[in-house]
Amino acid sequence: MRIYLDNCCFNRPFDNQSNIRVKLETDAKLYVQLMILNGKIELAWSYILDFENEANPFFERKYTIEKWKHLSIIDISENGLILSKASNFVKSGIKAKDSLHLACSIATNCDYFLTTDDLIQKRCLKTMK
Repeated sequence: MRIYLDNCCFNRPFDNQSNIRVKLETDAKLYVQLMILNGKIELAWSYILDFENEANPFFERKYTIEKWKHLSIIDISENGLILSKASNFVKSGIKAKDSLHLACSIATNCDYFLTTDDLIQKRCLKTMK
């Protein structure tokens, strides 16, 4: 099984854990990471993850997330197919960077796209896993 985690998902463990939803999402994300480390799940990576992570002003977060790139089995660069798919997502009301994450997950043949972003979940719930 191959998965794609967007930037908000990678950052979830750094959020305030006093909210039960945030804590549960963090626990789930950490479990997924354990499965990646154990070779039971494949991780896909993308240029938009690099771009967003590079802009992270918190060194600890940036460094921690960056390490996961080395465990990915695929790292996709921008191309016309991704930009075209992302453009379609933008037309449906999804933010540009989020649309690029979605398009990259499709282009890397991921089985699942993991996010903690409510808007993405709401807009894509019926069409994506």
